[in-house]
Amino acid sequence: MDAFCFLAAVVVSVSGWGSEDSIPQVDIDTQNRVFQELWGERFVWKYDSLPSEGSAPEFRMPYAGYIYPDSIGGTYRSLRKYDQAFYPGRGPAEAFEWSDIAAHKQVVTRQVRQGNRRFGSRLVTVRSYGTPYWHGHCNGWAAAAIRHGEPQRSVTKNGVVFAPSDIKSLLAELYTYSEIVDLGGENYGNVHPGTLHAVLANWLGRHAHPIGMEAMPGREKWNYPIYGFSTSATKRSEGRHVEVRMELKYVLNISREQDQAPQNGRTKYFHYLLNLDAAGNIVGGYYYRDSSQIDLLWVARYPLAGGQEGNEQGNPHLKVSDVLALWRASVDKDTVAKWVNIEPVPKKRSSIAQTPIPADSVVRADPDAADAR
Repeated sequence: MDAFCFLAAVVVSVSGWGSEDSIPQVDIDTQNRVFQELWGERFVWKYDSLPSEGSAPEFRMPYAGYIYPDSIGGTYRSLRKYDQAFYPGRGPAEAFEWSDIAAHKQVVTRQVRQGNRRFGSRLVTVRSYGTPYWHGHCNGWAAAAIRHGEPQRSVTKNGVVFAPSDIKSLLAELYTYSEIVDLGGENYGNVHPGTLHAVLANWLGRHAHPIGMEAMPGREKWNYPIYGFSTSATKRSEGRHVEVRMELKYVLNISREQDQAPQNGRTKYFHYLLNLDAAGNIVGGYYYRDSSQIDLLWVARYPLAGGQEGNEQGNPHLKVSDVLALWRASVDKDTVAKWVNIEPVPKKRSSIAQTPIPADSVVRADPDAADAR
């Protein structure tokens, strides 16, 4: 997935973006509106005004987390502890996790070889009813790692000890179904190269704010946090076209949750041509054959309680305030104080497309972090 090579330039994209493909209008409208609402600033489309690289500061690099596969019970272990601390003698949060996993089982197919060496063998498709191996909480981990520093110490609540790994698991559960802000790709398929370039340059280049990506086009969904990018470029056709090579930095998941995760950074390579209008704004483009492509760019919102609008499928027995309090108690106050998240949290929360955010509540770095994390 991460290997790359430099091939001869070919003007045909894997996803079908052609040489005349314009950025979808829904992307232009969305980026202009969302960036203004979240940052209080205009989204920049002019190529020469955009940074060629950007990265989250070292202190807020997303931590490598676990996807908590549904096939082995998802986050049930940490939810069992949560129940012991907050619902003694009962187990509603864990029970909800098991019921949610059961509700998402489906027909699973796999190829197995039958026969022997003497009489020959052949591949046979075997079908069973179960949980696909890729079902889990990767988007929940990615959102939590973007919005929260890695827990550093254990926290005791009502006699129950929550290790950093337990707190990370609860954070992943909290965000798994909570709504996100679509930054490109959801409405039409793979992210347009013009959108990819502009979003990374505005979010990471201008504001050093990590974002999430759904990394693999297709049925399987794998989400990771992006923390940096760098580009090299060559202008062509009197400056109306720009050939760009980009290296995108992201964090890969680990094979099990750990109290202190190892660094697990990876790189994706992109190669694309951008079309510029007479004013130098990015208006279109296409990928070259040797380029990676991704399904979706997104950023997580402040988590909502399960069962509410915006998190209808979330665990209704897991309280946002409880989980965030555990996290705050597990990290240093100076980390919380300098941590900046976009905070689209209007009093009456509905669609971000319809609810303007007051300029004075766009970005917070609240030392108490009671509502801003």
